[in-house]
Amino acid sequence: MNTTATAPAADPALLDIDEEVREALHEGRPVVALESSAIPHGLPYPANLDLALDIDAQVRSAGAVPARVAVLDGRIRVGMTKEQLELFASSPDVPKVSTRDLSLTLTRGGLGATTVSSSLVAAELAGIPVFAVAGIGGVHRDAPYSFDISADLVQFTRSRVAVVCAGAKSMLHPAWTLEWLETAGIPVIGYRCDDFPAYLSVSSGVRNPHRLDDLREIAAVVLNHWRTGTATSALVTHPIREADGIPSADIEAALEDATARAKAAGVTGPAITPYILKAIAQATQGRTADANRSVLLSTAALAGEFATQFSLELAERAGARA
Repeated sequence: MNTTATAPAADPALLDIDEEVREALHEGRPVVALESSAIPHGLPYPANLDLALDIDAQVRSAGAVPARVAVLDGRIRVGMTKEQLELFASSPDVPKVSTRDLSLTLTRGGLGATTVSSSLVAAELAGIPVFAVAGIGGVHRDAPYSFDISADLVQFTRSRVAVVCAGAKSMLHPAWTLEWLETAGIPVIGYRCDDFPAYLSVSSGVRNPHRLDDLREIAAVVLNHWRTGTATSALVTHPIREADGIPSADIEAALEDATARAKAAGVTGPAITPYILKAIAQATQGRTADANRSVLLSTAALAGEFATQFSLELAERAGARA
């Protein structure tokens, strides 16, 4: 008797896909998936709603359709209406939902603001190959003691999605994060940049493993990565505009102080990131707010451009096979 349990296949029936997104996917037009956790857990209302709409507009300006992911009433929503965005923006108690929490939130119903990891689950289920986020999670600087490694990294090993980002969040250890990604076999490609970006800063001080200056070529690299049978993400990094970035030395000084205060206050786990980000914002006299807006918009626009090139590369390959 065979007693080996077989995991069920992922079920697209869990999804509610917005009509515009569904039509774009059916027609092979470019679509960019986005997370929703930054809406209720970012700027206060209504500034958070305005920023979300501006991000969507940046994706559209590049010729792609935005598909923001969230959990609503026990279903995964892919592509949020303005009314749904406003609901999330005006409800600060919406819980963050990572892959660990996704099944619980779906079972209990209600609202859930998806993080990078859970948004990637939805993007792959919906058949969206491009995802945009300003800063990914990674390996925390106290990881040798706390074992604190973002679920984002683990999800990159499970989802065939190209992630367009401005590197890892500033409080993380960039070299350890890149080492983790290398061990997992996840390509990291700098678009027109030699250094791995640091979210609010142009450079983390660590080099990207690869640099390419043409988005169409990067699309070909990502597709060939998946043609080998490798079921992992690929990262496309590009930094914040230099004029909008914060010098890494300023971030490091603020981070050192904020980390010490967090430790003294006993702040740990999921609470550590928002605590440190708030402390850095205070230490930099609010410059992080403007920098954060800049990098969110620029990353969304680049993801739209990349999704367009990715769609062209897919269409050309399909035509060559016909």
